Amino acid sequence: MKRFQKTVEVQAEDLDALEHVNNIRYLKWVQEISETHWELLSAGAWKDTFFWVVRSHHIEYFRPALKGEKLQITTYVTEARGALSKRIVEFALSENNKPVASCETVWCLLNSNSLKPARMPDKMEQLFYV
Repeated sequence: MKRFQKTVEVQAEDLDALEHVNNIRYLKWVQEISETHWELLSAGAWKDTFFWVVRSHHIEYFRPALKGEKLQITTYVTEARGALSKRIVEFALSENNKPVASCETVWCLLNSNSLKPARMPDKMEQLFYV
């Protein structure tokens, strides 16, 4: 599976009332890195034909992330079959690689015209693995 990484520094606007990264911010980072990874893999090949929507998110938190900490965010697809793909996004402290959170998201591919689930073309499935 092809991995993609980026680093972010936790900012004040990322925090909740407890001074931890807000749950919604994690979801935004999941969306952003997933979309960026897909754009890099596909190079826009199916941009006019298909788009991905989230079917489900499952997030597990291991420790709070605090203002000023740098997080290494890593994503990869573990399964791509039919209209569905399962993507993992892992958050860890950059300085020592201690896990902060992990998210498993199931994405569904939709046809841009019909807005119905569409089976991935073989070449699309292969992008995640080759």
